[in-house]
Amino acid sequence: MTEVRADITASVWKVNVEVGQQVAANDELVILESMKMEIPVVAPVGGTVSAVLVAAEDQVAEGSVLVTLT
Repeated sequence: MTEVRADITASVWKVNVEVGQQVAANDELVILESMKMEIPVVAPVGGTVSAVLVAAEDQVAEGSVLVTLT
């Protein structure tokens, strides 16, 4: 299992995946927003989305798990 984490404290602007979806390495999973900048969060490896732990407008801290892949 791979946990995809937030690199910064931010708000979730958009979630681009859903549970069960196949993703490839470098696919955009979530877009965070901080100080009016959009920060894409990409898959470090390919796999299947096993959990999406955030929704649009959620606030996340640095290191928070956003998505898990198997």
